[in-house]
Amino acid sequence: MFAALPMYDHPGVRVATDAFWAEVRDRLRATGIAAPDSLTRSDDLFAQWRSRDLLLGQVCGLPFRTEMHEKVTLLGAIDYDLPDTPPGYYHSHFVARKNDARGTLAEFEGALLAFNEAASHSGWATAAFAPVRFRLGPETGSHRESVRAVAEGRVDIAAIDAISWRLLAAHTDLTDGLKIVGRSAASPGQALITAFPEAAPALRAAIAEGIAHLAPEHRAALGMAGLVALTPEEYLAVPNPPTPEAYGA
Repeated sequence: MFAALPMYDHPGVRVATDAFWAEVRDRLRATGIAAPDSLTRSDDLFAQWRSRDLLLGQVCGLPFRTEMHEKVTLLGAIDYDLPDTPPGYYHSHFVARKNDARGTLAEFEGALLAFNEAASHSGWATAAFAPVRFRLGPETGSHRESVRAVAEGRVDIAAIDAISWRLLAAHTDLTDGLKIVGRSAASPGQALITAFPEAAPALRAAIAEGIAHLAPEHRAALGMAGLVALTPEEYLAVPNPPTPEAYGA
């Protein structure tokens, strides 16, 4: 079995992420679960999520809604203590260059959009359901590269996960020339999942206790405030967006 927490695994907080896993791992081992020594880090996220060996994973809300809710057990979501956002939920920032004269999202009707990938709730679905309609620009592959595309003037705007934005602002200079011009509605956060339903109670307890006992500097770096027991119904209540191809047609 393996564990992976890929959604906010920024290099600037990797030491803190590994420390968090150590807290969870040791508590799982105390219950008799053979938790792995270290986290698995791989670019093939769908292979992780679909694996029957997944002890602990973290999946975006959109693929959870469209596929994974039928294949895994939901453990809940980590509360990242975002302002004006329900515990365990998150939102996206719409970001543009500071030197762009437009200052509100309503002014970006027809603006050129970068998005990280079509399977992303925060980068694609929030843009597809925005109150303005965009022109489609590049699918960049990550929030980091969407931010870079805006900063370099290749596009006008992008929707960026608020937690990813916080990490990029803290650990890179990519956000220095950018501003927030709007935000999306809140939705359930990145889903913690397991392929071992019988381990779910121990996992929930280990995650909650791991956050509570994490060294303060690591907890602050990760922005973790606790574990929230969200339900599949909360995720499934969020509508699925059109594909980029259908949106742009």
